[in-house]
Amino acid sequence: MTTLVHETWGDHAALLARSQDHGGGVGTVRPRVATVTTPERPLRLEYGGVLTEVCVTFETYGELNAAKDNTVLLCHALTGSAHAAGVQHKGEVPGWWDPLIGPGKPIDTREHFVVCANVLGGCYGTTGPSSPNPATGEPYRLTFPRYTIRDIVRVQARLLDILGVDSVRAVVGGSMGGMQALEWATTHPERVRGLVSIAVGARHSAWAIGLNEVARRAITSDPTWQGGGYPPGTQPEAGLGLARAVAMLSYRSVDSLEAKFGRERVSASRDLLGRSFEIESYLDYQGVKLVKRFDANTYLYLTKAMDDHDLAEGRGRLRDVLKKITMPSLVVGISSDVLYPEAEVRALAEGLPNAEYARIGSPHGHDAFLIEFPQVAARLRRFLSRVE
Repeated sequence: MTTLVHETWGDHAALLARSQDHGGGVGTVRPRVATVTTPERPLRLEYGGVLTEVCVTFETYGELNAAKDNTVLLCHALTGSAHAAGVQHKGEVPGWWDPLIGPGKPIDTREHFVVCANVLGGCYGTTGPSSPNPATGEPYRLTFPRYTIRDIVRVQARLLDILGVDSVRAVVGGSMGGMQALEWATTHPERVRGLVSIAVGARHSAWAIGLNEVARRAITSDPTWQGGGYPPGTQPEAGLGLARAVAMLSYRSVDSLEAKFGRERVSASRDLLGRSFEIESYLDYQGVKLVKRFDANTYLYLTKAMDDHDLAEGRGRLRDVLKKITMPSLVVGISSDVLYPEAEVRALAEGLPNAEYARIGSPHGHDAFLIEFPQVAARLRRFLSRVE
């Protein structure tokens, strides 16, 4: 039976202190690379493609115990990476969930062996469209085969095999990471003892698919995209920047943007195409940042994989598929999420037989799971303490 948990949280500073306890961080981390294919065991993808060479970049925090049963698998969101915690180089910004991972933190590395891998098709070290095709030496670009969230999970499963992990205490992810967590629970229920899915539903909605399609058209309409054949070291900057602007508007809420920017101006320019408002400059800034760190073709592939996300695809009726996910589950919705509305996330929780639903109260929209660390921390700590 699904338990619905609605909690009101008080002072932000006190909660942050509670979420961190007195533990420290994971310090300096070194990314690692594993090859998860062999000539005898290539990766056969759901849409029929075959990859003979797949390398996965990943990070780990904490130690695998003697029983090999203390693993927490973290799954990242669309433009995320394997760098979830700590720093790789002195002075850099810590990983994307650093406040939650480390000694004494909600994902306690004194107790858990934490694994986070860049997804199949990514551009942070795992084989994808920007990787060299071994047959040609040139980047795959659009010759890279289509893949799905299920294929991403297949690659993660092979990585855990290499690491000697048969049973995972919990698979945890938000947004696209939540899709992976749900797919793990459906495809490999015998290996997953706990599920945490944050800010996503059981299948991608028409609204979310439409937003992704607009973003993809922004990229493919840029002349410098060149049918996906832009040279290494270059990007369709205008198109990818516009795609990011579309996404950023869906990641935040009306109230969040209004509070942060309102009608504040950066100039009194009367130029029709000039940037007059702070929100315009903010969207430009976010686009420039993404262009510097993310590959445009990778963005096309990953958003298509997200659009294909449907736990029931090829498995029968959704309600029957959800009933088979019997391990303890925590499903988290966000009060102001316009990309994956709370009602959609709550419906997922209600379909799982052993789930609790928790709500993050925040004005920050979908991105709240990367912002409201005290609220996320409290829920994670309590849930992980109950998973055997």
